Amino acid sequence: MAVRDDITQDTLMGGRVHLRQPARGYRAAIDPVLLAAAVPAGAGEDVLDVGAGVGAASLCLARRVVECRVRGIELQRELVHLATENVRLNEMGKRVEIMVGNLAHPPPRIAPGSFSHVMANPPYLDPAANDPSPDRGRRTAMMESGGGLGLWINHCVAMARPGGTITMIQRADRLDALLSLLTRRAGDVVIFPLWPFDPFDETHAKPASRVILRAKVGSHAPAKIMGGLVLHDADGEYTAEAEAVLRHGAPLVLGPL
Repeated sequence: MAVRDDITQDTLMGGRVHLRQPARGYRAAIDPVLLAAAVPAGAGEDVLDVGAGVGAASLCLARRVVECRVRGIELQRELVHLATENVRLNEMGKRVEIMVGNLAHPPPRIAPGSFSHVMANPPYLDPAANDPSPDRGRRTAMMESGGGLGLWINHCVAMARPGGTITMIQRADRLDALLSLLTRRAGDVVIFPLWPFDPFDETHAKPASRVILRAKVGSHAPAKIMGGLVLHDADGEYTAEAEAVLRHGAPLVLGPL
């Protein structure tokens, strides 16, 4: 539904979250829902959403986990304005706050080492291997810049308290970069593939294009590769497991903490 010519009003999690977002450029779809579902937050815990955009992941997490508190930082002021509208629209002003923030120089209210969990949906594209989008919003959301992926990892590690978790959704072909940047800073890494179709179905099998990764700050435990989630069945519809997360607000359990 269009709110203005340049803004639409949509829903996530089967209508549990209402979301105003730009009609063109980067638009929230299933990734923030999957990311929020994978964060192992509990009631009373503080979560930081890095690169919060219009607040999609923050609101999905706050809707699923009653009484957790979410703060988000976002570089683009116009998206922060929309995120603030979305917080009001979903009546979550007491538990969710999105503010303008630069990863290299975060707002003073975002104190290092103060969050039980940090979540992020970093830009997927390496500028050395991809042409930038002509749309500024989409380019900022999708294309790495400045310190690249390393800046995101540095910020997430710095903001999580010792023993806290970092949860990210990223392209599978960036997994080696993520792991190298986390080495000696976080461990107990859980790698959770998102399969387009059943990987054992020879007719429809495709490699995982995205993964969810969770790490524990300060841990030196070895990494684990989990079975992951199959998103679609053979006819292209969401699987029952994916529907439970995307439509009904079920948690996405990556593995034991």
